[in-house]
Amino acid sequence: MNQAIQSEQPWALLAARPGDVNGLPESERDALIITAILVDGRWITLSRYGDDTWQLDGFPTNVPAGTRRLYFSTVPPVFQTVMKAVLYRYLRRGRSGTGRPKGSMLRAFFNCVMPFLRYLESLNIDRLGAITPMICATYVAVCKAHRRERKPKTPLTQAALSGRLQAVETLYELSQYTDDPISQHPWSDTSAFTISGLNGSGSYRVQGSKTPLIPDDVFCTLFERAHERVERGHQLLDLRDGLVPLEHDRRVRCFTTIVKRKNGYLERNGWVGGLRTFNKALNHLRTACYIVLASTSGCRHHELANLQIGAHHHSRDDQGDVYHWMRSKSSKTDAGIHSWMIPEVGVRTLRLMERWSAPLQAVIGAEIEHRRRNNPQDPQIAEAQKHRHVLFLGLDPKEGNQVRTLSTISLGPGLKSFAKDCGLDWNLASHQFRRKFANYAAHSRFGDLRYLKEHYAHWSLDMTLLYAMDDSWGQQLDLELYDDIQAELEHIKIGVVDKWLGGKPLAGGYGSALTHWQREPQNLLIFKDRTSMLKSIAESTAIRSNGHAWCTADNNGCIGNTLEPSRCGGCNNAVIGDSHTGLYLRLYDDLKGLLDCKDIGDGGRLRVERDLKRCRDVLAQLGIDPEAAST
Repeated sequence: MNQAIQSEQPWALLAARPGDVNGLPESERDALIITAILVDGRWITLSRYGDDTWQLDGFPTNVPAGTRRLYFSTVPPVFQTVMKAVLYRYLRRGRSGTGRPKGSMLRAFFNCVMPFLRYLESLNIDRLGAITPMICATYVAVCKAHRRERKPKTPLTQAALSGRLQAVETLYELSQYTDDPISQHPWSDTSAFTISGLNGSGSYRVQGSKTPLIPDDVFCTLFERAHERVERGHQLLDLRDGLVPLEHDRRVRCFTTIVKRKNGYLERNGWVGGLRTFNKALNHLRTACYIVLASTSGCRHHELANLQIGAHHHSRDDQGDVYHWMRSKSSKTDAGIHSWMIPEVGVRTLRLMERWSAPLQAVIGAEIEHRRRNNPQDPQIAEAQKHRHVLFLGLDPKEGNQVRTLSTISLGPGLKSFAKDCGLDWNLASHQFRRKFANYAAHSRFGDLRYLKEHYAHWSLDMTLLYAMDDSWGQQLDLELYDDIQAELEHIKIGVVDKWLGGKPLAGGYGSALTHWQREPQNLLIFKDRTSMLKSIAESTAIRSNGHAWCTADNNGCIGNTLEPSRCGGCNNAVIGDSHTGLYLRLYDDLKGLLDCKDIGDGGRLRVERDLKRCRDVLAQLGIDPEAAST
């Protein structure tokens, strides 16, 4: 139901809406505005309470139109009236102790409560007031016994189970503001989180990230291929622009003839494979740009999807160093605009995407003008304007091939196709790039020589304060990304400590101390399990890699990290394990070769012999005879 809101103050009718519909006459209730949109300065109603379909707002632009609607026709008929009352209350007031929910939360509640309503329908229960704790308990058992259709014989995940049970808790609370309230709490002595196993040791924080970490070899192949396409991208777009006059030649109207002429043009310009493979290459170029930006910024998908023309900015520090920034809107928090540091390749990629998206942006511009001519109050005008200057665009087949922001659903097949063309057997998804970025940034903290290390080094956690002090950019940084990097850092540290305590020999002063410490049973009894022991040691120990040892010193003043690497063998802050064995064996062999040099002098020979002894001692602590290993 689309119509103009007649009001001198556009928000007057919206702000005056009651918090719930209890006691309202049906005609007044059904006329309540659910959502409205501003179209060229005039407020237009999108949906009212009495509509069978509610259009929601508050979604990122990359969410498909169908996902932004609530279809009450799918609700069991006996619960349609009360569910409207429940969702209206949720929309207007939220739950106790929380703010008003975003559209995605409303949609998630709607989806998660539907299985419960269907379960009630199967029991011939026709009102919420008939629900008892026993019915809720049997529903929990049904959910735990449920097996998913898409993945045969697999139960609901803990998160999915928790979502369903939280929906029941939400329904209980919100039903109190309807004329059909649930009389008792579904499970008064526990919670959905506890029932689902997500409290205590099962919590998300303890369990760690559920997002799989892209292996280094897979990521490097992906990034290398994507980077190659980006670097050749302007050549591909030159060909694309050359096809435009052929498509708009008014002398030729036959589609087959146009395709034939385009194929001829591509062949004359050295393109092999025809128009179909060319269009696929254009889509792969968009995917390649996405991979480069996601890999070098740490952005979420909707943040990349919100990128618009002019997203690049730069700043300069007191030393004259230039930092490049990419600005976009984030829906994760209420802060809105955020900025992410990107390397120069990210800047080139943004420029390329500005050119790639220009024809599709023009299509949206034409759509807006067409709608204005037909109906100046068409709400789709405002919707199209949200996408007018977006970089990552695509066609929405479910909405008549409208040009809109690329959704996660549309991006997914493109990523999988790109990975397959790279010869990779990895189930690639957009959310994996953020974790990979955080993982590389955390490894950069350890000093590992990693791909793109120079860029990731800028994300060292020590620089957080520096960026926050920047008046022009500090208030716009994605601070949650630092939390993700910190989580990866903690995960890596726990893995390092786990190897230290794995029973293999350790060298270095701190390594020897750890070995002796483990031999005392009373030291281990203070921890309830191995996991808590690893976490405690990792959190209380400064750990970084210098390439030839793990250094636990809490400052950078040790010359063993720079001038005299061999000194780490006897340092009380060093841990040397089997991963360093090859390095010390090669160093030992190189030093032996130096003894044969005639021109190093007595001082040089004494230093070589000293370092040889240090290497020999380290290898001996690791249980290796350097002479036997060398032969």
